[in-house]
Amino acid sequence: MPIQKPSIKPNNPNFSSGPCSKRPGYDVNQLQLDTLGRSHRAKIGKTALEACCTETARLLGLPEGYRVGVVPGSDTGAMEMAMWSMLGARPVDVFAWESFGKGWITDITKQLKLDDVSLYEADYGKLPDFSQASSSHDIVFTWNGTTSGVKVEDANWIADDREGLTICDATSAVFAMDMPWEKLDVITFSWQKVLGGEGAHGMLILSPRAVERLESYTPPWPMPKLFRMTKPGKLVEGIFKGSTINTPSMLCVADYLDALSWVDGLGGVPALIKRSEENLAAVERFVDAHDWIHFLAENKSTRSNTSVCLVLDLEKDALKKMVALLEQEGVAYDIGSYRDAPDGLRIWCAGTIESSDVDALMPWLEWAYHSSQA
Repeated sequence: MPIQKPSIKPNNPNFSSGPCSKRPGYDVNQLQLDTLGRSHRAKIGKTALEACCTETARLLGLPEGYRVGVVPGSDTGAMEMAMWSMLGARPVDVFAWESFGKGWITDITKQLKLDDVSLYEADYGKLPDFSQASSSHDIVFTWNGTTSGVKVEDANWIADDREGLTICDATSAVFAMDMPWEKLDVITFSWQKVLGGEGAHGMLILSPRAVERLESYTPPWPMPKLFRMTKPGKLVEGIFKGSTINTPSMLCVADYLDALSWVDGLGGVPALIKRSEENLAAVERFVDAHDWIHFLAENKSTRSNTSVCLVLDLEKDALKKMVALLEQEGVAYDIGSYRDAPDGLRIWCAGTIESSDVDALMPWLEWAYHSSQA
């Protein structure tokens, strides 16, 4: 028996996992645009860029001595900047369970060609064995697997008295999950994920231990200008005070500052996390009530509350039809799984998404599922 088409649609159908939905009530005409057409080196530009750093640190509650900088190339640029500048001083443990984590393996083993590397991998939906981490090694990992919907549950496996650095790709986690900052030495993320900002800019957070590594270790390979954070042998502090390495988009900067202001007015990061967890709960209620849809994450405790990945009891062609139907109806855009991940759906549920829109989407999933098989 056919399922009746729902009558209520999400007000915002943008459930893409990157670039992600703008905040509720976003209006580009409300951005503070007095920096446009001005030099980013001028006082007005530098002040705006410095605010990106200081407001990020304040809202995240970073420990004393942690530095925040705006860098080129989105989260990828921030991660590669860190790895190319700091790795090689110690053996490296790499933990990967989805496409982006595996991309860091490529950097480390095929581009940097480090010899003393231990790889700990897991299939989509699972996590590797973090107990294998050595406190004397550098550790590289992602906090949230954006393409797998699997997140790290906690950081208890990271030693407080570690000798190596922890380098964490946290692009779909920062501003959406509780982060144990004291356990992390390098943290990277991008504006276009949790806060729904514009692309091309990365955020790089360094602990004092990471700064010490930069100032005491010189990698043996050539260092591109975009990756250079020391001169000569001392941290370029300006990077973390608004003096960017290259020219940023001041329009994107204004957009990010707007998002930070919204978070502040909402009640800070805890309020944003709560919104995301409520969105995940809406999906969980739907999945619990239907036997043809399942979370890719095998354990509830490691389910992402941002990039929610689902697998369905559907053939590939029917699944593609289902995704197309949802787009045609204007209820969900860009929710097919990542190209390297198992076939399924990926629904962005971070705090810029309203829970009412997630609730409205769920009946449409049921309708499209059955309609795709007709």
